[in-house]
Amino acid sequence: MLKELTGKGLLIHHWDTDGVCSARLILEHLKDKDIINKTPVLGNYFLTEEELSEYQKFDYVIIADMSLPRENVLTLAKNAKVAIFDHHLGPVIEEVFHHNPVIKGEDPNKYPSASWIVNDYLKNPVNLFAILGVLGDHEKRIQKNSIFTKIIDEYCNENNLTFDKLLHMVYLIDSNYKIGDKTEIENIPHLFLKIKDHNDILNNEKWNKNYTMLNDEIAKQLNKPTEEIDGIIFKKINTKYSIISTITRKIAWESGKNTLVINTGFFDDMNELYVRSSKNLEPMIKRGKDLGFKCGGKKEVLGSIVPKESTDSFVDEIIDFLK
Repeated sequence: MLKELTGKGLLIHHWDTDGVCSARLILEHLKDKDIINKTPVLGNYFLTEEELSEYQKFDYVIIADMSLPRENVLTLAKNAKVAIFDHHLGPVIEEVFHHNPVIKGEDPNKYPSASWIVNDYLKNPVNLFAILGVLGDHEKRIQKNSIFTKIIDEYCNENNLTFDKLLHMVYLIDSNYKIGDKTEIENIPHLFLKIKDHNDILNNEKWNKNYTMLNDEIAKQLNKPTEEIDGIIFKKINTKYSIISTITRKIAWESGKNTLVINTGFFDDMNELYVRSSKNLEPMIKRGKDLGFKCGGKKEVLGSIVPKESTDSFVDEIIDFLK
């Protein structure tokens, strides 16, 4: 389908490792096309009016690793052919090419990342970028997935790599969105088309500086007080860096408990809210959307941007649900 696209193209991708690796795989496949790549305003799981207006000039739009709101997608589809490659929960958008095996009933354990879905669709062999996207979304928990443990182990053995080195590459790549460097994020897929091997990622001086600085900030935020409400870990942080998912993940995976984190410092008039749970969060993702919040995620993850004045009531609903 992708090779049939003609004219001027736009690739919209998520800002994390899975997103930039998915973008790299698509750009390589479309290297003979006239296409540019963009990531949304960092922290937004939707397109602003300004972005939608700017993107009307393209003949086709590819969306990778983002479950953009249906109305955003249909606005883009008024003037362009639209293709989506994703693994997040949400409704199938029948009006466009929507390739997401997970929401069509396939086993999520077989499709753990958008990069893997893209790579599978393109019929590529297993490669660094397909695997980095998987680790980006699951980190060490992917080792509980017997299918991908075997795939990753074989790749590491063939390429003189370790799991920990792959994971460190993820942390280096993700450091760019966590410090808010949108320009660098949009450059990464192009950089990945040129690198010789994994050492070019591990030795990136700029990303290593980011990583050191972020580790200090994460440690500082983790040291702040944490509450426990009916067995649910609840934490408020205040930081200008996009580290809420990292902090939630660390707390949830180390404690084994449902975890809810709020960041009051990323937006002026909104709060970031992130949940990790062993309970299926799909009903609360839908509830957040019904309330008009920007809300998305997977069965075990809910991420939302909520007006400051609505945060407490939504948090109360989430805690009631998790009980």
